[in-house]
Amino acid sequence: QLYDHFSRIGKALASPARIEILDLLSQGEKTVEQLAAQARLGVKNASAHLRALRQARLVELRKDSPWVWYRLADDGVARIVRELQTLARRRLAEVEQIRQLHFEDSSSQSIDPAALLDQVEAGAVTLLDVRPPDEYQAGHIPGAISMPPDELPQRLGEIPRHRPVIAYCRGPFCVYAVEAVATLRRHGYEAWRMESGIPDWRLAGHPIVSQASHQPSLGE
Repeated sequence: QLYDHFSRIGKALASPARIEILDLLSQGEKTVEQLAAQARLGVKNASAHLRALRQARLVELRKDSPWVWYRLADDGVARIVRELQTLARRRLAEVEQIRQLHFEDSSSQSIDPAALLDQVEAGAVTLLDVRPPDEYQAGHIPGAISMPPDELPQRLGEIPRHRPVIAYCRGPFCVYAVEAVATLRRHGYEAWRMESGIPDWRLAGHPIVSQASHQPSLGE
């Protein structure tokens, strides 16, 4: 009977769309409409996947009329998604091939969280959060500037050129930061990609700033 119940989690994870939905929800609460748009699913299809995830107790909801907001049941769900990705990278050659094709470049940098926070506070680096605005509002690294990928080319003039730029997005398999760094470097910036994302940052116990907090300007 125990293994029957364990298998409920496995069945819930046995879908590319549901794994992507969990990955998106690890960034923060979202409505079904947001999830459908960001995962490129129809709303009915996204709703069906969310029902399966709720039945496995991986996702919860709250109602805030007229919206219904979905969230991960707890940080353990975010952790298992990241562990699944890490295991697949280690055991499946296809995953590593894709990673090397799209993410293996000289822009990635191993960054110490405490040192990064000190550098941001001292104005030594510019830290960009290149995820969609709803994810930035749900939680971001202190001092990070919201710079969604579709806005970056038009807002380059706002980014100081006299200091390095570090960009981060959803995590090690998110292309937003890769694309942002490529754009910045083409325009003469010293730019680097932070491989870890907000879920990794939160699970490690580092501070997160929510929507209610002050968003600094690029001049600060």
